[in-house]
Amino acid sequence: MSGWQRATLRVAIDTGGTFTDCVWVEGGRLRTLKVFSTPDDPSRAIAEVLNKIGAGAGVTLLHGTTVGTNALLQRKGARVALITTSGFEDVIEIGRQARPRLYDFFFDRIPPLVARDMRFGVKERVDAAGQVVERLDDAELARVRALASAAQAEAIAISLLFSFANPMHEAQVAAAVADLGKPVSVSHQILPEFREYERTSTVVVNAYLQPLMQSYMERLAERVEQSGSGRRRTRPKSRIFVMQSSGGITALESAAREPVRTVLSGPAGGLVGAAASAARSGFAKILSFDMGGTSTDVAAVEDEVRAGGQSEVAGIPVGVPMLDIHTVGAGGGSLARFDAGGLLRVGPESAGADPGPICYGRGTQPTVTDANLLIGRLRPDRFLGGEFTLDIERARRITSQWLKKQGSRLTLEQFSEGVVRVVNANMERALRVVSVERGYDPRDFALVAFGGAGGLHACALAEALSIPTVIIPAQPGALSAFGILVSDVVKDFSRTLLWRFSSRPRAAELEKEFRKLETAARKQFAEELWRGAPRYERSLDLRYRGQGYEINVPSAGDVVARFHDEHQRRYGYHHAGREIELVTLRLRAKIKIKMEKLRIRQGFERAGRPGKALPVERAKAIFQGKNFVTAVYERNDLVPRQSLRGPAVITEYSATTVIPPGKRFQIDDAENLLITIK
Repeated sequence: MSGWQRATLRVAIDTGGTFTDCVWVEGGRLRTLKVFSTPDDPSRAIAEVLNKIGAGAGVTLLHGTTVGTNALLQRKGARVALITTSGFEDVIEIGRQARPRLYDFFFDRIPPLVARDMRFGVKERVDAAGQVVERLDDAELARVRALASAAQAEAIAISLLFSFANPMHEAQVAAAVADLGKPVSVSHQILPEFREYERTSTVVVNAYLQPLMQSYMERLAERVEQSGSGRRRTRPKSRIFVMQSSGGITALESAAREPVRTVLSGPAGGLVGAAASAARSGFAKILSFDMGGTSTDVAAVEDEVRAGGQSEVAGIPVGVPMLDIHTVGAGGGSLARFDAGGLLRVGPESAGADPGPICYGRGTQPTVTDANLLIGRLRPDRFLGGEFTLDIERARRITSQWLKKQGSRLTLEQFSEGVVRVVNANMERALRVVSVERGYDPRDFALVAFGGAGGLHACALAEALSIPTVIIPAQPGALSAFGILVSDVVKDFSRTLLWRFSSRPRAAELEKEFRKLETAARKQFAEELWRGAPRYERSLDLRYRGQGYEINVPSAGDVVARFHDEHQRRYGYHHAGREIELVTLRLRAKIKIKMEKLRIRQGFERAGRPGKALPVERAKAIFQGKNFVTAVYERNDLVPRQSLRGPAVITEYSATTVIPPGKRFQIDDAENLLITIK
């Protein structure tokens, strides 16, 4: 079906803030391994994983990376030169009129990624219809090339006015600066859409990340090859693919060329994995809840995972397709503190992988993980399957000392429960953003909780939002890696048209434009040596004439009726007779990954014994200020369809799940843990 079928082992690795998760198939069973991340060079942890599992030569690596995300968050990208139409050099800084905090007079806007002295205008003009108004001459090309060269830029971004309608001038500028030996990002190749600010911002982000990502990808490829040294030379060469923010994988070379498409790489894998796991249990409408070490990612899925067109990462607009994932700074490593008014705050600052929580042995400030341990919801000797022991005595001692320094009179238990309640409130707000604020009723959804810490907090969040069912997938701490493993190969294409119609779009012209995008898709698949016929998903961005926002709907069938219905659902009204604008065509091209090709047996490996599950121990845990004797089960011991009642703690290699008193739970035939809340 594709080039990777020749490889001997297919491995998915997701790099997180605290742990690097690995999933692979061995003997028909899905295997999992977690190691501590190496933030200074994520490829070191990946090499460690490959060596531990004996991947050898010819491995196919599917990778979810946070390199681009972290570079944006920490502003550690390349020195970028921006070449744009003369007079539009400040578009990247002016942005939009929208203010994140309308009444805050002291609010400072996020500075652009390109400094003013690195923005160069070129005299040219193309109008909105694609007609050349002012031709770009050789002297102007030579001038702007000299400016870019003298600026000592590490990467070059090119975004000219209306290049989506006619890219001729952008292509000329790209050719003029090509011999400078710097990575060049061109807007009509990355985002051929209108809205000058968002398009320029997207191409700048791509240029900002290119040198860093290219260097990382080269280093990663070298380490992957070294992991197979000493093996038989007849085995195939290793191949590397990268998860995109849109929910599909792409070749290493494509990711290095367009790193802007990978800035939500890991979270996208988690959402794909959550939808796939829930579908096995018969749930099509889900809220995904991925709580890791440094952040929590939430999203809503109705029937299928879909990508949106406009997003923000670190406050910077990014226009390439991304799954609609909302992120908050709340994770197991989130730091607790008291603010100036004495109120307890949790996050967004995190202990990360180094130094980590207090109970890991190096941290000195209490975290959410420490709080869960101190109230009995984490078992110190069952973390990572017993491979890593949490130091509860160190957590008690240092947290007590920290509380005294803060002048707090709270007991350890009161403080720890407070930390859990505060972080739950932060995550509840995030879930409301992707459900209630988007017109969805949480009572119609199941909550799919995963990540290393998701199961510790899922039941409390579901109860707060009246969500009836919580699903804890098999191997929840590595679900993002599993999602990457089963992701399709995806290419996204778009083009702004700005057509107006009343009853239906012009079918023949629409078909012609979609055919052009499909031709481009086939060409890219062929260049990357993918085999198999792509599946195409066509959609349209539509709006009422005069509106400043669009709604994306599938292009098949009665698109006008579908647009009216979706506008009514999302905004509470529609205009049946109003003229509609077709703004942008979108094409998603997929090569499907067939699960049978992975040779995964039904369900994950489980050593469950027949009969009834018995607790491996009983321990005290605190719920709502009261001590409960709580049954502790190993997840592998749970018997399918055996109904049990909380309070309970379910331990497994990759995560821990906490079930409050009175809640019923069972393992189903898909080996998902189902918890009944209402």
